[in-house]
Amino acid sequence: MRFWDFLQLGVRHIWTGYDHLLFLFGLLVVCRSFRSVVIIISCFTVAHSVTLALVTLGAVHLPANLVEPLIAASILFVGVENLVRRGAEPKGRGAVAFGFGLIHGFGFANVLRDLGVGASGSGVAVPLLGFNLGVELGQIAVAAIALPLLWQLRRLPAFTRFGVPILSGIVAAIGLYWLLERTVLG
Repeated sequence: MRFWDFLQLGVRHIWTGYDHLLFLFGLLVVCRSFRSVVIIISCFTVAHSVTLALVTLGAVHLPANLVEPLIAASILFVGVENLVRRGAEPKGRGAVAFGFGLIHGFGFANVLRDLGVGASGSGVAVPLLGFNLGVELGQIAVAAIALPLLWQLRRLPAFTRFGVPILSGIVAAIGLYWLLERTVLG
C-alpha cells in the first residue's frame, strides 16, 4: 500500500468510526468558541497520534478487549459530564480530550496492526503518516460540517436549555450501551 492508500484508509476509518465521532461530538456540543474547539481537537489529535505511533512502533500494546470498553467509557463520561455541567463548557475539557485521546489512539492503531504495519521489520513511517493524516482530515471535515450547525442552534435559547442536554443524554446512553455490549453483553 502507498501513502495515498493509507491516507484514504484513515479518512474512511474516522468516517465509519462512529465511536470516535460520537466522542468528538460529545466534546464539541458544549463548545461556545472557536478557540475551545481548536484546543479540544488539538489535544485529541496530539494524544491519539502519540499512542498510534507508539503502538505502531511496538513500544506499547493494549489488547482490543480492554481498549474497546475504555473507548465506550470515554463516550459515556463525556455525555454524563455534559449533563452534570448542564450544557456549560467544562473547564479542563482539553485535558479530558487528551487523556481519552490516548485511549482512542489504541483503537486507531489496531487498524494498522491488523494490516501488518510494523511487523517483520516493515516500514512504518509512510503508513503511520498517511493513516494519521487521513484521520485528521476526516475529523476536520466532520467538524467543519457539524460545528457551524451546532453554533447556529446554540443561538436559540431552547437548544441550549433542552437540545444540548438531550443530545448529551443520547451520547451518554449510546456510550453506556457500547460499554455494556463490549463487556458484559459481548
